[in-house]
Amino acid sequence: MYTYSFEKLEVWIESKEFAKTIYQITFSFPDSEKFGLTSQLKRASVLVSSNIAEGSARNSFKDKAHFTTIALGSAEEIINQLIIAFEIGFISIEIYTELRKKLESITKKLNALRNYQIQQITK
Repeated sequence: MYTYSFEKLEVWIESKEFAKTIYQITFSFPDSEKFGLTSQLKRASVLVSSNIAEGSARNSFKDKAHFTTIALGSAEEIINQLIIAFEIGFISIEIYTELRKKLESITKKLNALRNYQIQQITK
C-alpha cells in the first residue's frame, strides 16, 4: 500500500492520535452538548490533521504554509475549547493538563513546519 508524504510527518501522526483522544473524551460530555462543545472539539481536532494532509498535496511552499497555518489555528481553537470544557467541569484537571501538553507538542511541531515552509518560499 502506498504511503502518502503526510503520513510520515510526526506532527500528522500526533494530531491524528490527538483527534482520536478527543473523540474518546467527548463521549463523556453531556448529551446536551452534542451539537455544542462536543461537536466543536471534534471538528477542530480533525481539522488539524486534515489541513496537514491537504497542505502536503499542494505544489508551492506558500500553499503548504497556508494550510499549516490553518492547522495551527485549529489547534489554538482547541485550547480555547478545552479551557471552557475544564472550567465548566466536563474534564478533570488531569485530562486538561494531559491534553494541553499534547497540544503544546503539536503546535511546536506545526510552528517548525511552517517556519521551514516559509523559508523555502524565499529560496
